[in-house]
Order: sequence, then structure tokens, then C-alpha cells
Amino acid sequence: MSRFHSFILLAEMRTGSNLLEANLNMLDGVSCHGEAFNPAFVGYPKIDEVLGVDRDSREKDPHALLKKIRDGDDLAGFRYFHNHDPRVLDTCIDDPRCAKIILTRNPLDSFVSWKIAQATGQWKLTNATHSKSVAITFDPAEFEAHLDAIQAFQLRIQRTLQVTGQTAFHINYDDLRDVDVLNGLARFLGVDARLPNVNKKLKKQNPEPLEQRVKNYDEMTQALARLDQFVLARTPHFEPNRGPAIPTYIAAPKTGLMYMPLRSGPDRAVRQWLAAVDSASTDVLIEKFTQKSLRAWQDIHHPHRSFAVLRHPLARAHAAFCDRILLKGPRGLPEIRANLIRVHKLKLPDNDPALDDQTAYSDQDHKHAFLGFLTFLKMNLAGQTSIRVDPSWASQLTLLQGMAQFAVPDLVLREDNLREELEHLARAVNIPDPPTLTNTAHRWEGRLKAIYDQSLEEAARAAYGRDYAAFGFESWS
Repeated sequence: MSRFHSFILLAEMRTGSNLLEANLNMLDGVSCHGEAFNPAFVGYPKIDEVLGVDRDSREKDPHALLKKIRDGDDLAGFRYFHNHDPRVLDTCIDDPRCAKIILTRNPLDSFVSWKIAQATGQWKLTNATHSKSVAITFDPAEFEAHLDAIQAFQLRIQRTLQVTGQTAFHINYDDLRDVDVLNGLARFLGVDARLPNVNKKLKKQNPEPLEQRVKNYDEMTQALARLDQFVLARTPHFEPNRGPAIPTYIAAPKTGLMYMPLRSGPDRAVRQWLAAVDSASTDVLIEKFTQKSLRAWQDIHHPHRSFAVLRHPLARAHAAFCDRILLKGPRGLPEIRANLIRVHKLKLPDNDPALDDQTAYSDQDHKHAFLGFLTFLKMNLAGQTSIRVDPSWASQLTLLQGMAQFAVPDLVLREDNLREELEHLARAVNIPDPPTLTNTAHRWEGRLKAIYDQSLEEAARAAYGRDYAAFGFESWS
């Protein structure tokens, strides 16, 4: 008896899914019900229903059709493409008793075949004498969008299978006429039946070489050469994902303005500005939100706006270094400080240095220590140290992605022109005469100015390459 109660055939248009379905249906005890969840039809074009469920009924309750597919006597399933009804996908992918068959084909071949089928109206071929073919004009932008959609879908499926500890049967277009591979699929599904040969009814369409199927073949090859197929330009990312950090959000006492801090940013100045919006002190700012209280705040305040503030990565790393590592105050991280001294050989003073006294703690000492911290950050953010990635120095892109799990900030502002941007934001919530933002610079930014040079900039860029790329930061000076 099969360990599966159903299957889902994950494919795309023009990947050979019709042929694979035909072969599956040749196996005793196996039934494939076409594109059962295609928004344009049920199962197959010009068919009104599958298993007694018509299109209107399926739209109201797709899981009723899914249940009928599962409850039949055969091991049954259906073909699913990335643009089919999303309501059934998670149900199937999360279920280990639903077998996953993943069919792939060279995406350029499938794209060209798809465009030819659109032009000729011929989606299946059973008699080669009736074959229709035209040469198509290749559109690079359309192909890239097509490729992005398919790859995003495939990555989603891959990650879900990894997270849930499942495996799938992978089959390529070129394997569809290999009876041994098809019988291996039957073995994977847990059915006893085997194929003596492959289905010969369906014929391959457009067997001509690409040069004959694409009018602007030379233009196509040039366009494909520009595609980064191996993602060579990708910035490696090993930093752990983060949550939305809702308890750190801060709201004005009355007005519908909420600040979503990116740690080691201009928090003090923004807090003062938020309080001044309502002519209040910072003591009455609304803080320590939960998801429940944040939703309640959003329901009460109309209009409301939320915002985050980007700080240059070098200045932000320096703020984190001073507040959390160098100085031993209430915001310090003594255990991490000790590890940086012992393991990473940072030369830090035993006691709090007097940062306003360069004779007690020289610029040279400060630069050496900060450069060592930036070197540590590069390893830390790449997952190469035993020390956690603290939110004080986590990349701003990762922090924003964490926020997006609950709510995306309405605005992502930048510290270098924050005064003007906050004035515009205040007027958006009907504050005609907003307060003036005070100086946002970190209290020890002067020490950074004194030691700044290209070596620090390069070290910051090495550590925060994703932030530099995502937000277009230039050199700090």
C-alpha cells in the first residue's frame, strides 16, 4: 500500500506535463485530473467539471475538490503551475502524505514553446502531419519576468520541503520518454503497476533548433548573455532572520505617528521630536507594544503613519561600538566585550575611556579598536563567529525584513535629510506646524570624524555589503 493518499505534479506550461500525465494515467491505480485548479478552467479546456465539481463550486471551496481527489479509489492527483489557485498549495505541500513530483525543463525552451503555442493555438499534438509552427520574436524583458516568476515558485517549494523534511521525485523534460525513469516514479508513488512502454500518442511539438524558431536569434543570445544565470552579482547572506521587534516601536502620545527604530540609529532625537509633536515630554510616549496593542493603536488612529530611519552603515557601526562595546554603561554588552578582547584580540581599555579626552584615549587607539570591531562584524554577519548578531549592529536590510513580517513602515527615511522628511510626514497626518528636529548625530560622532579614512570605509562596506547595495549608500565623508 502506498504511503501517499494523493500527489501533486508541480510543473509549468510547456514542460511536458501533458505527456507525464498521460504516462501516469497508463498506470493501473493512478489517476491524474489535469489542471484541476487552473483559474481559467477545471481540469482541461472545454471541460465543465472534475469529479462532479464544476468551476463555480471549485471557486467557492477548492478544498472540496481536493478532498474528492484524495478520497477516490485510485492514487490520484493533479498538475499545478505557479499561477494556479494558491489556496490549495500550502495544504498539499505541507502534507507529507501528498507525493510531490517536480517536473522541469530548460526555461528558454519552454518559453519559446509557450510563445509558439500562443501564436498557433496548438497546445497538444497527436498527429505530426497537423503540426503548426511559426518563428517568434524573443522579448528579453518578458522572458526575464517569466524566469523570475518560475524561479521564485521553485525556491518556495524547495524551502518548504526542506523545512518540513520531505523529499520529492524530480524529473526532467528529457526523461519523459525513458520508461525506466517513469517506472522509478511509479515505485516512488508506491504503486505496483509498471509501464511496458511510454505513451506514444502525444508528439513532440516544434522539434526545430532555436535558430529556426526565433526570428531575432542573435538579439536573443546577446540578451541571454547579460542575464546573471549563476547569480554572480549576489551579495552572500548568512545573517539570521529576525522578527518584527514590535516591543521596540514608539508612538507619539496622541498623534498617529509611530517610529520603528533600527537599532543604533538617531533614536534620541526622534523620540524628542515625537513627543514635541504633541507638546509633551518623552515620558508619555507610547512604548512596549504587543501585536494586540499595536493593532488596537492602528484601529484608533486615523490617519496613522509609521516610519523607520536609515543611518549610514559606518556611522551606525561606530554608534554600536561606542554604546555597546567600548563603554561599560547600562547599554553595554560585557560578555561580548570580553569575548572580543579574548578571542578577537580587540585592544580595548580596561575602564571606560574618556572619549572627550584624546590624551587619555588617543585617536590612534580608537581607530585601531574600531577597525578591529568592523573586522569582527564582517565575520559575525557572515555567521563565522560564536557570538550572536545583536540588533544593535544587525544589517538594516535584515531588520526591515523582520518588521515586514507584521507591518511594513509607511516610510523609510534617511538620517542625512531627516528634518525635511519628518516635516512632510507630520503634515501628512494634519500637523500644520511640526516641531524642528534636533541634531541627530551620535554623541561621539566627532571621534569618528577625527579617525575617518578609506580603510574604515572599506571595512564597513565589507561588513555591510547588503546595506550598501540595497540602499545605495555612498562613502560616509
